[in-house]
Amino acid sequence: MAVTTTLTWNEERSFQKLLGNVSLRLLYKSSVHGENTVEMQNRCRCQGPIVTVIYHSHNIFGIFMLGHSSEKSKSFIEPNESFFFSLQKNETMEMKTVVLNSTVTISYNTSEFNISSYDKQYLVLNFHRKRICIARVLEQELRVKCNPMFPRLECEVFRVEGIKDEAGYINRITRATQHRNSLLADVRAYSPYADLVSEIRILLLGPAGSGKSSFFNSVKSIFQGHLTRQAIVGSDVTSITEQYRIYSIKDGKDGQSLPFMLCDSMGLDEEEGVGLCVDDIPHILKGCVPDRYKFSPQKPITPKHPTFITSPSLKDRIHCVAYVFDINSTDNLSPKMMAKLKQIKKEVINCGVAQVALLTKVNNCNEVLQDNFLKMNKAMISQSQIQNVNKILGIPLSRILVVENYASGREMDPLKDILILSALKQMFRAVDDFLEDLLLE
Repeated sequence: MAVTTTLTWNEERSFQKLLGNVSLRLLYKSSVHGENTVEMQNRCRCQGPIVTVIYHSHNIFGIFMLGHSSEKSKSFIEPNESFFFSLQKNETMEMKTVVLNSTVTISYNTSEFNISSYDKQYLVLNFHRKRICIARVLEQELRVKCNPMFPRLECEVFRVEGIKDEAGYINRITRATQHRNSLLADVRAYSPYADLVSEIRILLLGPAGSGKSSFFNSVKSIFQGHLTRQAIVGSDVTSITEQYRIYSIKDGKDGQSLPFMLCDSMGLDEEEGVGLCVDDIPHILKGCVPDRYKFSPQKPITPKHPTFITSPSLKDRIHCVAYVFDINSTDNLSPKMMAKLKQIKKEVINCGVAQVALLTKVNNCNEVLQDNFLKMNKAMISQSQIQNVNKILGIPLSRILVVENYASGREMDPLKDILILSALKQMFRAVDDFLEDLLLE
């Protein structure tokens, strides 16, 4: 009788994608092959990269180890970069990851599986007692609470197949995670230039279906630690967004608001009387349009509207406009749409507001950045889509940003996070230039 994993299809798929679209082959299952380290080692020795999956209460823990044990007595005694991850078994299927340089030792006398680094013990799995003990530092990184009084339910070990460049992959994932965390810290620490405002406002403008609302959802997901869908999104050519929304973003579920807001607008349409009315844009830029104002494509807001903000302050104004485009459609913008975009650009320039372009729906985020994650690949910069946006709007190449939103799937991706957080940092720099110019006026 074939032995099958306890993982659901979605859970297994999440792990496969996390490790680079690999295949997982089940080698050991404690409830079937025996609750002891000898049997586990016999079945997993000389198998190459493996993933150990531990089921505990409402969490699933995973440890990906690149090396393998060649002799039963040696275990994994050489230092080995281990990729830890956790998956919470709830509606969001929240996943957390951390990379640690560690060693693995297996005790046959006490039937324990230990992962440690020098004098730090990260994880102890006791087979006889069916208990798991996780260090506090690892609990904090993975955002889980592992009560040792609750028994471990199951332990499985898989061989990881399909990693073409094993050493290169784990190295890239390690560096990506570190760079992502560095960017996250930079965004959290951002303070607008000269403290002229406490929160900056970034307006998302673009054709219907370009990914404006998805970008907000993606940014919020990063700071919530799991995928969110607060803003309604759609792929129709007709705009899903009908209200003007000013979204603040909290750092964590109960955290403080971050120093920026994303303002979502109705999608642009090439035809007059459809989509966002161009005459609304100057009022939005000046801060005269309130949150939740319902757009009327045929009738722009006027000072006579009961919710019109007659005397907006600097904090109410838009400080940066991000033109959002589907990267796959920039070569096919109609003459009418290009004319409308140029008209909008004039309004933005008249208000002196900073401008960037945001290209969404990139096919493969792995190909966007150079290996150091600091600069865009030259091949990406030379693509016609980016050059076309540069030509239409006159926005410098350094402020044409490429992202892949969290439009589908259930798990977070450090490479997607890097693109999104890098885009935010560029927007912050553009805003600071705008605010500095205000002081010089």
